[in-house]
Amino acid sequence: MSHKSRKQRVWDPVTRLFHWSLVVAVVTGWSLGRFGPTVLSVHYYMGYTVAALLVLRIYWGFRGPQPVRFRTFIYGPATTLVYIKRMAKRVPSHWPGHNPVGALSVFAMLAVLALQVATGLIADPDDFVNVGPLARWVEFDTARWAASAHRLSSKLLLALVGLHIGAILYYRFWKDEDLVRPMITGWKEVRDDHPKAPPKSDAMLDN
Repeated sequence: MSHKSRKQRVWDPVTRLFHWSLVVAVVTGWSLGRFGPTVLSVHYYMGYTVAALLVLRIYWGFRGPQPVRFRTFIYGPATTLVYIKRMAKRVPSHWPGHNPVGALSVFAMLAVLALQVATGLIADPDDFVNVGPLARWVEFDTARWAASAHRLSSKLLLALVGLHIGAILYYRFWKDEDLVRPMITGWKEVRDDHPKAPPKSDAMLDN
């Protein structure tokens, strides 16, 4: 079924800056951790950057504009299942903000990144070099566990990033919906009949 849509500014500058800064920090940090030099100084700086960005996103999830507040994209099982059943349809969803599946991806990514930061801070890989700055404050066994959990969660993070990229490609080529441009410009096609669509008085058809 077709529906009418209009261009609406959805993603604010802070959210867009957070998103692309996180991309750079995560890709750089993960690459250095996997393929970088023995001494991971820059890897740690990227971890601190991710930590700061997570704090910003959590704050913005409560104080930011409506589309990025957590309460606006917490969906119940029924809504999520209905959306999943309709995902295969070759039509754009034009969902205002995060759709139910995208919302799950957001929360999963934030949780795994928080785990990465927490375990990295207290990890002791027993190499006498890349010891987390807070490792001395925990038991040695805990620090060793953190090092193992940090490696495991990095693989989980890679899987989530892969799913995220796959979803972007799926929406672009199957559903004919570009999810990248709105995160650059802030403007997104939004369904007029969606209950969470912003008022028409706030819409601007031309950028």
